[in-house]
Amino acid sequence: MANCIRTALFFLTLLFLLSVSNIVQASRGGGKLHAQDCKPKCNYRCSATSHKKPCMFFCLKCCSKCLCVPSGTYGNKQNCPCYNNWKTQEGRPKCP
Repeated sequence: MANCIRTALFFLTLLFLLSVSNIVQASRGGGKLHAQDCKPKCNYRCSATSHKKPCMFFCLKCCSKCLCVPSGTYGNKQNCPCYNNWKTQEGRPKCP
C-alpha cells in the first residue's frame, strides 16, 4: 500500500512540474520552438528584406529568448507576444 502511495505521489509531482514548465514557456512567448528551430524560421522571416544580416541577428536573438518567430516575412507579431513586446531603449520593436 505504501509503495502505491509513493508511486502516485511521484506521478502527481511529475505532472505538476510539467505543468509549471509549460506555464513558464507560455510566458516566454509560446514555447513552440526549440533553439535549433530558430535559424530556419529566421531565414524565412528575413527572406524578403534587403537588410538580411541585421534582420537575422535580431531575429535569432529574439527567437532564442522567446522560442517563437511570427509566421510570414512581415507582421503577424501578435502570434508571439514575447517577440512582439520586446522593445529597444527607444521604445521601438526589437524583433523584426
